[in-house]
Amino acid sequence: MWIIKRYWQLLCSFAHRGGYNRAEYLKKKGYFKSIGEHCFLQPWNFGTEPYLISFGNNDHIASGVTFVNHDVTALMFRYMEKDSSIQERKGEILIGDNVFIGSNSTILYDVAIGDNVIIGAGSLVNKDIPAGTVAAGVPCKVIGRFDDYKDKIIRRIYIKQTNTLKR
Repeated sequence: MWIIKRYWQLLCSFAHRGGYNRAEYLKKKGYFKSIGEHCFLQPWNFGTEPYLISFGNNDHIASGVTFVNHDVTALMFRYMEKDSSIQERKGEILIGDNVFIGSNSTILYDVAIGDNVIIGAGSLVNKDIPAGTVAAGVPCKVIGRFDDYKDKIIRRIYIKQTNTLKR
């Protein structure tokens, strides 16, 4: 019965256009283990165990991001070995504050993403990502510092605004 409720909540979230509205709706419904303030959620797929996902404050998750909360190879092994005691592996996904996850990334279970992190588009996050970093790739690796990227983007916006005002 709980799975029907989860899918119904997710289906209803389609009616809430925009990532901020979707996040607030899912927060109100208790869809995740936890979710902070000012989150933006574009994905539709949070895995079959969204209750194992925790979001911090000011997290922005782009479209096409997939959350994998379990490993079903145990089901295959259970059949191969004719051993019903082999259990699926499940794990939490913990996302800190001020995190951006780029489109079409995959976040695997038993992973923690620290505060102030940017994950590049198309990444496979299969291990913890430390706070204050920019990470990307398959598998995801640290490629820079969050503060450096933030300064670069803010400087670029400031220069663009200044040039527009001069016209």
